[in-house]
Parts: sequence; structure tokens; C-alpha cells
Amino acid sequence: MQKLNTLITDMLGPFGPLMLVGLLGVFLILVTLPVLMKKQADPLDRLKATPRKETPKSAKLRQAQSSDKLDKYANFLEPQNIDEYSAIKLKLVQAGYHSKNAVRNYYFAQFVLGILGLILGGIYAFMNMQQGPVETQDLIMMIAVPAGAGYMGPKYWVTRRQSARKEAITNGFPDSLDMMLVCVEAGQSLDQSIIRVARELKSGFPDLSHEYEVVAHEMKAGKDKTSVLKDMAERAGVQDVKSFVTVLIQSQQFGTSIADALRVYAGEMRDKRVMRAEEAANKLPTKMTLATMMLTVPPLLIILIGPSVYAISQAL
Repeated sequence: MQKLNTLITDMLGPFGPLMLVGLLGVFLILVTLPVLMKKQADPLDRLKATPRKETPKSAKLRQAQSSDKLDKYANFLEPQNIDEYSAIKLKLVQAGYHSKNAVRNYYFAQFVLGILGLILGGIYAFMNMQQGPVETQDLIMMIAVPAGAGYMGPKYWVTRRQSARKEAITNGFPDSLDMMLVCVEAGQSLDQSIIRVARELKSGFPDLSHEYEVVAHEMKAGKDKTSVLKDMAERAGVQDVKSFVTVLIQSQQFGTSIADALRVYAGEMRDKRVMRAEEAANKLPTKMTLATMMLTVPPLLIILIGPSVYAISQAL
């Protein structure tokens, strides 16, 4: 063992045994993960796998073409806490990922990128150790930073997508209310107005158009209109949409005119959009102050004081 330790130290440096143990641990984890993540066979799955009689072509079209390859790892990839699962699912829906396997794919991406970052960090640390001795703290940082970046990458991406989608819905919502008001005043019902608005907004605001399309399809399917509107507000995650849904629900409950409610609320949304634009314009001078000082003051000081400093240095 002493000779083996000396050989490893000569080849990999003073931290060679530690690196070898770490790589061995990663290898064992990768080997045992398929066993740990293997999902027990469900009797219903076995029943589905049994051959059946030939079905008509129309029935075949309704069946799933292929099963999800990550389904057997669902117990490992998906959180078992219902609150945590609902929170991450809502976040993914607000980011625009509506697939039923979105949560599973999200955690799978975190797992794969974390392992990939760990491997790349180990390779980078090994290359640095070949060039010379490396301190333990630097070695840990070389391995942990890529692994942490890979693990947090999907979370950062989903958060950015969620913010961008909310901003796009907020920007297009006042225009959609104006179009809906025109449709309602022209004699169309609220359901027909939502379908028309969804079709007209598809090119300019696809995210908002998709939400209106989902509302139209759910209403056609017979779902309660109040539940449909509340689900839309939850999926959008925008306060303006939540207030709009509240206005429509109250108008429906109290029997008031939807056109009058839309007219008042559309005017408020237009005023609110103008206020947001004015607020952004008023913030601009403050944001430009630091850049202006950094780019203007140093050259000005060099021009004004530079000749005097040069003359004083020559006199001395």
C-alpha cells in the first residue's frame, strides 16, 4: 500500500490519493444510480403491455405514440412533497413549459448538468495538478464551481424565461383589452371575443395569445367559466390579469354589463401603461449618471490638470 500511495503521489501530486478516491466515489454513484432510480413494475403497466385486439385507426390516433423514457425514474427526479411539486410546476407553467413531464425534465437537466460540471471540474483540477501543486481550497473550488453552475443553470434559465414571459404578457394586455372591448361592443359574446383576440394577438404577443387560446378551449370543453378565468390568472402570474379576472367574475355575479366593465378597466390599463413608460423614462437619467461620470470626469481631469502636472514634474 505504501508503494501504491507513493506511485499515485508521484503521478498525480500530493492530492493524488484524494482525487482518486473522489473519482472512484463519482464512478460508484453513477453505477448505482440506475439501480436506485429503477421504478418497480406497476401491475397496470403490465396490463397495458399485454397484447390487445386490433383497434380502429381513429382509436389508435388517441393513444400515446411513445412512453416517456424518464417515467421509471419519476420517484427519483420528481419531488415527493405535493407543495414543492405544485410550486415548481406553477413556475414552469409561468415560464411557458406546459408539458406534463416538465417537472421531471427540469430536475433531470439539473442532475445531468451538475454531474457534467463535476466531471469537467475534476478534469480541470487534474490538469492544474499536473502543472504544479494546488492548494486544497483551490482544488475544491475548481471542482465545486462548475458543478454548482451546472446544477443552478436550469433554475436560472427558467427564472429568466418566467420574468420575460410575464413582461410580454404585461405589455400586450392593454391592447388585448381594447380589442376585446371592440368585439363585445360589436355584438359578440365573451367566448367569441376571446377567440378573436387570441387569433389577432398570435403574431405580436404569442404568450398572451396562447393563454387566451387555452381559455377558449377550456370553455368549449364545458369547464366552469369562473374556474377557467382563475386558472388563466394563475398561469400568467401577472397582477393585471388577476385584477381583470376579478372584474369579470364580479360582473358576471352581479349581472352588470361586461362591456362597461371592459371599457373602464381598459382605460385604467392604458393609463397604467403610460405611467410605466414615464417611470422608466424618469429612471433613465439616474442610471446614466454613473456612466456619465466614469466616462466624462477622468478625461476632463486629464485635459485640465495634465499640463500642470507635467510642468511641475519637469520643474522638479
